[in-house]
Amino acid sequence: MPNPSLSVLCVASECFPLIKTGGLADVVGALPLALERIGVKVTVFLPGYPDVLSGLTDKRTLVRLKDFPKGQARLVTGKTITGLKIIALDAPELFSFSGNPYQTQSGEDRADNAYKFSLFSKIAADIANGDIGRKRYDVLHAHDWQTGLAAVYLHLRGITDIKTIFTIHNLAFQGVFPNSILSEICLPESYMSRDGLEYWDKVSFLKGGVVYSDHITTVSPTYALEIQSDAEGMGFGGLLRSKAQNLSGILNGIDIDVWNPQTDTEIPHPYSAANLSGKKKNKAALQKAMGLRVAPNAPLFSVISRLTTQKGLDLLADLTDQIVENGGQLILLGSGDSEIENTFRNAEQKHPSEISVTIGYNEPLAHKIQAGSDAILIPSRFEPCGLTQLCAMRYGTVPIVGRVGGLSDTIIDAGPMALASGVATGVQFSPINLHMFSAAIRRSILHYATPKIWNKMVENCLAQDVSWEHSAQLYKVLYASSL
Repeated sequence: MPNPSLSVLCVASECFPLIKTGGLADVVGALPLALERIGVKVTVFLPGYPDVLSGLTDKRTLVRLKDFPKGQARLVTGKTITGLKIIALDAPELFSFSGNPYQTQSGEDRADNAYKFSLFSKIAADIANGDIGRKRYDVLHAHDWQTGLAAVYLHLRGITDIKTIFTIHNLAFQGVFPNSILSEICLPESYMSRDGLEYWDKVSFLKGGVVYSDHITTVSPTYALEIQSDAEGMGFGGLLRSKAQNLSGILNGIDIDVWNPQTDTEIPHPYSAANLSGKKKNKAALQKAMGLRVAPNAPLFSVISRLTTQKGLDLLADLTDQIVENGGQLILLGSGDSEIENTFRNAEQKHPSEISVTIGYNEPLAHKIQAGSDAILIPSRFEPCGLTQLCAMRYGTVPIVGRVGGLSDTIIDAGPMALASGVATGVQFSPINLHMFSAAIRRSILHYATPKIWNKMVENCLAQDVSWEHSAQLYKVLYASSL
């Protein structure tokens, strides 16, 4: 039986609602709250960016760090507005900047990424061991390459009774740096080996998390299998196959209080599965607000995404004419590759009453788009889990997705048997190419034109449990079994 008094230090580089660049922040902001509800004591350790420090309530200094190598530093404790317990590393020489935590405004990686995240990970290991602060933790749960060295620093000190869990949110981001960084981050040359941090004669922080953690998780079962292959493993396939006995795929959830069409203050017309009239009103309001033709019967597709080839948005850029020619409309919110951005801007100029493009990210607008759209397009070439489709289903917006990773695990394709059984929640396509994506869009438009089919899909989406409840239980069992 899992120990109800388990204490976990969750270590991450971002956390909603304090700082967010993607799905990592949503997971770190929601999973600990779900774990707290089932008896696991969780504290989240974050870099002390200005937005993190200013967003904390009940803020106080836990301890001032003596002999900190980069100026003065302290640990600050507090809570988020959602009630999440936070410890932040307030180190102005490392983290006193706004904007993207990892890249400059010009899109280049910040020059001190290796040093500041290695030091952050070392402090995380010290906190977990009780060397700093007032308690020792049972489990250190680290997320992505930025925290991959936390398990390494525990290993360096021979600490084995604090169990380490390392979650890979996206294997494409590997934290690779020149091997000369080893001396700067206080790790001996012995760690620069094939069985250590060495990765093509460089150092990979992500590899550190994989090699030295007791257990590795990814954010969906299918992705856990995909990354063990040479094709999808991005250079880590063999290593991850060797770790298969200690590798799990646990599906992400979303915070169903933040994403709730009945109580969402960001949308003009709340609604529920029992009364969908508000969704129709939100569609009209969204069309009007975004400068589109107000057309209740036009299938309104949406995109909320980074505009990258990983997300398959280069494919969609070639299909905007098809959507419009078939009576559909498109609303896009996102940023990324400048060439893809420009293609969508050109499509908006060509079809100003049918296509709306907003470059950037706007959380309130994301809620309005989820509530007002009929369908959301997610043509990812690979997708560890995806949260956008979970939010979409919560709002009765039908996902059109590539059959990869977590998209495969969360969406039931509207094939003949699923339609006959009444269980379909979206449209999947594979392989991920222009022809198959085009066919998926055409199929979606045909389903939309058949209200009996479409309304049942909307009903099924709204009935899905996209919360953290089940997955939090799996994490609790994993924590307890690792001790």
